[in-house]
This record gives sequence, structure tokens and C-alpha cells, in this order.
Amino acid sequence: MKTTLDEMQAFIAVIDAGSITAAAEQLQQTTSGVSRALARLEEKLGTTLLTRTTRRLHLTEEGEAFLAQSRAIVASVEAAEAQIAARRERPSGRLRVDAAMPFMLHVVAPLVAGYRARYPEVALELNSSERYIDLLERRTDVAIRIGPLADSTLHARPLAHSRLRVLASPAYLQQHGTPKNLARLREHALLGFNEPDSLNHWPLREEDGTLLHVRPVLAVSSGETLRRLALEGAGIVCLSDFMTERDREAGTLLEVLPKQTVEVRQPIHAVYYRNTAVSARITSFLDYLAQALANASFAR
Repeated sequence: MKTTLDEMQAFIAVIDAGSITAAAEQLQQTTSGVSRALARLEEKLGTTLLTRTTRRLHLTEEGEAFLAQSRAIVASVEAAEAQIAARRERPSGRLRVDAAMPFMLHVVAPLVAGYRARYPEVALELNSSERYIDLLERRTDVAIRIGPLADSTLHARPLAHSRLRVLASPAYLQQHGTPKNLARLREHALLGFNEPDSLNHWPLREEDGTLLHVRPVLAVSSGETLRRLALEGAGIVCLSDFMTERDREAGTLLEVLPKQTVEVRQPIHAVYYRNTAVSARITSFLDYLAQALANASFAR
């Protein structure tokens, strides 16, 4: 489009104000600036919009037609701006959130009812992926990622940390015994992840000071599957507090080698693209989630 919105607004202001001078005052511009805007507009359109006398301005037939269209265009832009402003004040629209299944089940799902009550015009779409996803390819607005981040193309908002612990069910420990050191631990059924292998580093120190690296006898892709296996007495696991806190409180999972366990906390981030303005609905969701995590006992 050759014509600019500023030129249209100058044209409308001149008609409504009755003169270029009055329009300049209304627009808080110089008289010469408004006059040049009108001249550019007529040059771009290749026609005369106004005839000027010493006392009055008269619209030509083309000017009357263009004025009606200009008013409609400016009104449409103003309405769009007002709509966006309203969304900033009251978030609305679809929000697609992705997180690993354990975090979705144990953290996000319990918060949905409260969030929906506060922001009823936001339509949540929740998806679960165990692997890191391409946000654009999966049409995802925000993803929750647990662990160190490496993707610099994404903007990351820190939300919380969650501690790792080595755990087993009372039934498993009763049947197989409770290991007292790393050597005894290695004799047990150690369950872990098939990928990434970094998740099989447990918060226990080897003699050389490095974290224990476990080669699981049974490897799975989901932390929630590991939790279920541990509850069923299938072996010993290493999981994050955000998904096992209630199990430990209920006594259905017990900590193994608690005195030898070092404090390792997994960072929890929300990620979205740097080159995208953060919409009100994303901000509202992340603020709500961050507030909930700040009050969560597992994140302290």
C-alpha cells in the first residue's frame, strides 16, 4: 500500500477541523508537515482531493470517496488496537502448552481449574512430550523444560528447581533389602531412562567425586513410567521431588541412601521464541504457574 495511515489521518483531520492550521493543532504537528502529508497523498493517488481557496477547503468527488474509505480504514485500525489493548488487560485466545507427562500430571493439571476460573477466555490446549520439541513445528506457544537448557534461540523464564532423590517402595526393600552403600546399591534392580543418558546420573558420589552413572536393567522413556514401576516394587529409581512428594509423604516410596545423597536440583524453565512478543495469555499462564511453584514445598 502506497498510502500511509498518517497521511489518511492528516486528510481526515483537515476535513474535520476545517483547515490545515486547525488540523495541525489537533494532531500536534506543524502546519507545513500536515500540508506536505496532503501533497504526498494526492501525488500518490494521482488525483486532487481538496480544492483550496483563501477561506475554505472543498472536497472533490474523488476526495469524498477517499474520505469515506479512509474513515473506515482508520476506524478498523483503532478497533484492532483497542482489541489488543483489551487482551493485555483480559487475556483471551488459544494457548498451547507442552510439558513432559509427569510435570503435566503432577504440577500443571492441578492448577488448570484455578487458572481457568481466573482467565475464562483463555482456551488451554495441553500436550505432553517426553522429548524436546520444535515449538513452531508443533504449533506450541510455551513449553516447560526440566534440566539444563542448550537452545539459545528460545527465550527462557526460570520457574523453580526440583531436587532429585533415589527411591524404592517398602515392598521392594523388604523383599530385596535396603542397600547401605554404593557397592550394595549396584547389586539391585536399578531402573532408568533410555534417553537422554544424562538422566541416569544419580545424586550419589563415586570415590572420585563424580556422580554415580547407572546402567539401568530396565530403561524407559517416561519418568511417570519409572514412578509407576517403583510403586509396583520393580526396582530402585531416581526421580524429581515434583512428581514423588506425595508418594514420600504417604510412605509409598522411601528414600534410599539419604545420608549419601548430595543435593542436585533440576532447573524448571518455560521456553518460547525470542522473536515473538509475549502475548498476554502466555504471560498470564506463566505468572500463575510461577506463583504456584513459589509456594510449592518441593521447590523450596
